[in-house]
Amino acid sequence: MDAIASICIMNTAQTTPEEPTIPVEVAALSAEDKLKELEGRVAEMSDAYLRAKAEAENIRRRADEDISKARKFAVESFAESMLPVMDSMEAAIALPDAKVETVLEGVHATKRQLAAALERNKVLEINPPAGTKFDPHHHQAISMVPAEQEANTVVMVLQKGYSIADRVLRPALVTVAAPR
Repeated sequence: MDAIASICIMNTAQTTPEEPTIPVEVAALSAEDKLKELEGRVAEMSDAYLRAKAEAENIRRRADEDISKARKFAVESFAESMLPVMDSMEAAIALPDAKVETVLEGVHATKRQLAAALERNKVLEINPPAGTKFDPHHHQAISMVPAEQEANTVVMVLQKGYSIADRVLRPALVTVAAPR
C-alpha cells in the first residue's frame, strides 16, 4: 500500500473528538479511490494556489502602473492652476499701449491668481515677521546685523521662502540680530 493511502487508513483508525473525521463516503472508498480523491484535492489546491499567485502578481503589476502614472501626472493639478496665470500674463503682453496704471492693476490681479493657485496646491509662503526666532529649518541667514531686539531673531526678510506640505522648497532669506 502506498504512503498516502496508509495515512488515510491510519487517520480513520485513530480519530479523536478533536480531529476532523473523514467523511463516511471517503472512508468507505477503496485505497485506489481514496488516492484519486486525494489527487483531485491536490489538483484543486494547486489550481487555487496558482490562481492566488496570479492574482497577487496582477495586484503588484497594477500597483506599479498606478505608481508610474502618479509620478507622471503628479504635476497635472498644479499645471492646471497655472494656466489662468499664464493667460493673464499673455493678455497683458497683448496690450503694448496700455497705461502704466492699467498694467499695474493687471499685475496685481495676476499676482493674486498666482498666490491662490499656489495656496490651492499647498505651496505656502515662509515670511517671518521681525522678531521671530531664527529657525534654520525655515530660514537662511544672509547676515547678522546689530539691532535693538533679541539676538538670533529675524530683523528683516530679504526674500520670502516657500514650503509645500510641510517640506521647505526654499528657505526665507533673512537678516538676523547679532548678539550685543
